Amino acid sequence: MIESLTLAVTDMKCGGCETNITKKLKVISGVISVVASARNNEISIEYNNELTDIDTIKATIIEAGFGV
Repeated sequence: MIESLTLAVTDMKCGGCETNITKKLKVISGVISVVASARNNEISIEYNNELTDIDTIKATIIEAGFGV
């Protein structure tokens, strides 16, 4: 089932940060789309919950050096 999620993310300061976190999230199996906004300090993600989960998404964000 396809779900949408918006998370508050800290330490995103620029377009480079947006690109970095977007690339890291898009390699997760089941992630369909990612829109990162340093300006709003949030990430919107569309994903298939049969292939991934919120914990995996959050762990990936943290591993990339951002807070969630």
